[in-house]
Amino acid sequence: MVVDKYALRRFDTQPEDAIDAAVLETIPFDYPDSVTEVVYETDEFTSVCPWTGLPDFGRLVIRYLPDQYLVELKSLKYYLTSYRNVGILQEHAVNRIRQDLVQLLQPVSLVVEAEYRERGGIKTKAVAKYERHSQAV
Repeated sequence: MVVDKYALRRFDTQPEDAIDAAVLETIPFDYPDSVTEVVYETDEFTSVCPWTGLPDFGRLVIRYLPDQYLVELKSLKYYLTSYRNVGILQEHAVNRIRQDLVQLLQPVSLVVEAEYRERGGIKTKAVAKYERHSQAV
């Protein structure tokens, strides 16, 4: 009989409430009527598989049209680092980041895109979008 020595092996993972959205801060955007696209990129985004605890490494791109606020970069780095040991699906991570940043910034539009490194012969790219709809006066 072959024993699966990995069946009971897993790494500790943190729950999603370990994501530190409270660390996010804004700074004023002095050109709210301009069409200024802001893009943040990192090749070092990491979270973990919620089932195995194994790391998922990805390239993360955040692209937005600000209204009144920009995200303060140091706070964004701490926020993204808080995902490091969180067990979260790749598709859920981009949506959570979109949700937290839209709540913080109230931008005109925002796109979060993650391209994860290949695992098991499959490469994953997940994109979450937000577009503020103009309201009739």
